[in-house]
Amino acid sequence: MPNLVILQNWLDNASFAVLFVTMLVYWVGTAFPNLPNFTALGTVGMAIANMTIATLLGARWLEAGYFPLSNLYESLFFLAWGITTIHLIAENNSKSSLVGVVCAPVAMAITAFATLTLPSEMQASEPLVPALKSNWLMMHVSVMMLSYSALMVGSLLAIAFLVVTRGQNIQLQGSSVGTGGYRYNGYRLHRVGELVTEQTAADNNGFNRHDGNRNGKTAVLNLATAPQTEITTDEPLTPQRLSLVETLDNISYRIIGLGFPLLTIGIIAGAVWANEAWGSYWSWDPKETWALITWLVFAAYLHARIIRGWQGRRPAILAASGFVVVWICYLGVNLLGKGLHSYGWFF
Repeated sequence: MPNLVILQNWLDNASFAVLFVTMLVYWVGTAFPNLPNFTALGTVGMAIANMTIATLLGARWLEAGYFPLSNLYESLFFLAWGITTIHLIAENNSKSSLVGVVCAPVAMAITAFATLTLPSEMQASEPLVPALKSNWLMMHVSVMMLSYSALMVGSLLAIAFLVVTRGQNIQLQGSSVGTGGYRYNGYRLHRVGELVTEQTAADNNGFNRHDGNRNGKTAVLNLATAPQTEITTDEPLTPQRLSLVETLDNISYRIIGLGFPLLTIGIIAGAVWANEAWGSYWSWDPKETWALITWLVFAAYLHARIIRGWQGRRPAILAASGFVVVWICYLGVNLLGKGLHSYGWFF
């Protein structure tokens, strides 16, 4: 179907162009917040890119006759579609243009890599090998790709949180299960003799204040009897910026909470498919090993949030490391490693 091939060539270039312009719109709108309607334009751009990529995948499906997730070119565009979809969900819930600031360049880079970097033979559709002629192709691979999309977006928002807080250890209002606490604007509230703000001391003079420590127990600080306090040198966050970082923390947690069960389902489906195709549920293939590592990283993140009550900088660092792990799992072992899932491009 030559017309479908021409349409695909046009759509992959169009998606890259739309995402590039959308990225610039988000960046300009964030740098100059007084400019009207820039956030809305960015949202429209991401929606257009999402529909463009969806049309590309649909045309690919019609041309090849199978769900378009059999090679790297197709999976990259499916990943870009997933990221733009999760972005629209996250931006709608957060009402923050920072979601687009971090998501648009990643989606754009993915489409650029697929369109401009991959060899032409890796972009062409080919008949499926016998192992891929299964209904599990759609079930396993699509769920895994959606989980990668959600985990990447959640990790990107965690990175944005670290950038906006400028390295300060900000504790937030309870935005995850099992946490409460109070908000302190860039300053730590500790035991007697450690750093507190003068305003906090004035506001709480004569009263007991509870300070949640790391092991979840409660320590009591009596500011009325405390010795002379010192003021931290960190510049406190403005209320607007504090509200923004609280939103980023909350949305990042919720998006990762969406991606983790998808990852779990995808790994289980992959194990069932592997047993059907190769006679073994688990063979410690490099892809399988890194999928397990990815699962453990985000399981640790959710454990820290839900069970330990971590919020702010520490879980954000863990989520940011997860961004690297996801890319190694998705792309690194496929291109550099040897195994049942390897594309064999470099080696």
